This record gives sequence, C-alpha cells and structure tokens, in this order.
Amino acid sequence: MRLKKLKTVIKRDWQYYLFILLPLAYFIIFKFFPMAGLQIAFRDYTPRGGIWNSPWVGLENVIKFIKSYQFERVVKNTFFLSVYGFVLNTIIPLAFALIYNAIEKPRFKKVTQTIVTLPHFISVVVLVGILMQLLNNRIGLYGILYENIFGEYPPDIFGNPKAFRHLYAWSAVWQNFGWNAIIYIATLSGVDAGLHEAAQLDGASRLQRIWHVDLPYLIPTIVILAVMGMGGIMSVGFEKAFLMQNNLNLEYSELISTYVYRIGLSGSTVSDFSYATAIDLFNAVLNLVLLFLANLAARRLTETSLW
Repeated sequence: MRLKKLKTVIKRDWQYYLFILLPLAYFIIFKFFPMAGLQIAFRDYTPRGGIWNSPWVGLENVIKFIKSYQFERVVKNTFFLSVYGFVLNTIIPLAFALIYNAIEKPRFKKVTQTIVTLPHFISVVVLVGILMQLLNNRIGLYGILYENIFGEYPPDIFGNPKAFRHLYAWSAVWQNFGWNAIIYIATLSGVDAGLHEAAQLDGASRLQRIWHVDLPYLIPTIVILAVMGMGGIMSVGFEKAFLMQNNLNLEYSELISTYVYRIGLSGSTVSDFSYATAIDLFNAVLNLVLLFLANLAARRLTETSLW
C-alpha cells in the first residue's frame, strides 16, 4: 500500500524529483562513494595493495597520533584558533546587524552593507597577500609609518609566533563580518514594528529597544548558527593557515589540517596516507561529538535546537 502511494506521489510530482536528481547524484558520487576510502585510516596503505588489499591495522594509526608529540600542540592550536574565530565571528556580525538595523536612512544602509560585504569575495590568497604587503616591516605601510615615527625598523609581525592567531582571526572578521551579518539583518527585518512602537510609548530608549525587542527575537537564530558552527569548530581552514605559516610561527600555526597535509601530501616527509587519513577522521569524529553536545546543550538551555 505504501509502495503504491509512493509511486502515485512520484508520478504526480515527477518534475520535482527530476529537479533534485542532479544534486542527489552529485552527493552520491562525490560525497558518499569516496567514504569507502576512509578505511585506509585502519590499514597500512600501500599503492601496490590499494585500498582493499593493504594490511588491516585497526586503530593503530589513531593511537599513534594520540601518542605523538605533535598531538597536544596541533589539537590545542586548532581548538584555540577555532574558538577565538568563532566568538569574534558571532559577536561582531551580531553587533553590526543590530547597529545597521537601527539606521533609518535607506540609502546609507545600502551603501554601508555593500562596502562591508565586498571583502567576503576576496580570495584567501589575495587576502594573505594584502596582509603581507601592508604589514611588511620594511616596505609595507606598517613598516614605513613605524620607521618615519620612531626612526627605526619595526619588529616583524609575521615573525612573531603569538601574533599569528590575532592576524588570522581578525583578518577573517574584516573579510566576513558583513556577509555573516546578512542572516541577522534578514531576521531583524521580521520584527513586528508594533513592538517598537509600544516600547517607545513606554519611554524605552533605542538601546533598551535593541536589548528587549531585537535581541530576544534573534536568540533562536543565534542558537541555531552557534550549534551549526560547533559542528566545524575543529575544521579551521587549511589554505589561509598554510599561506600564513613560516618556520618562526609554526609553534602556533601548525593546525590539524596543515599537519595532515604535511604527513599525507607534502614532499618534505615520506607520505603516510593511512596516518594522515586517520588524523583527519579523528578530527571529523571530534567535530561530530561537539555538534551533538552543542545541540543537546541548546535544547536544554533554550528549547531551540537542530533536532
């Protein structure tokens, strides 16, 4: 009976099912089928043996990573940088959206949103290049201004290991806060104008209306975005971190993603595909656990969750 009903529904709405056929095929071919290759994390992979015939070693590669001297450093660096960036990229877009919503001049709002959104479309390679040019201690704007003021060359910011985290996080804020604020701005557009009018009649200031009207309306959106963000909290972008790395800041810039690259693909060491896959799989499982914990906490504290 259910099969007959399903056939009727498909026959009736065949255009919709045809529409999703290509995206579905994309996910099956490029997302689900490649997951069979994850088994090399549990094998001693060799090109001759291939994925299916290499010796099975179980959790040996995962245990090797946990016992590695690099484990504490790369996990700590990844976690700290992720949380740092997550907090900044939540608070600043939220604050901008609240301020933007308070502006009453439509033309000024359009110009402002366009200006703050444009950096999002700059590629990571170009962004890192801009940073290196501006902050160069010899020929960059930073170096020239410092030399003219103090009469000597400034310290090299890219050579300061502790500066890496701040450069990485705040450059991401500059590039993405306008884009990240769009969803908050869209949510605020749905606030009932009558609530603001009633608050004004009660003598509420603009700041009080933001606190008691706008912010409570945004809480479900904030919670959902925070939970979704926790699902990738340990997945710091590889490209930007790798481009900003050098031998001087490696203590703070070596992340799980860059370490996986060095182990699995970099020519600087003997490539170990099984070990690199095991590290990446460990990271993915950790993200999944954090996502479930964040969703559980959100459901208990705010009654808003992904599921």
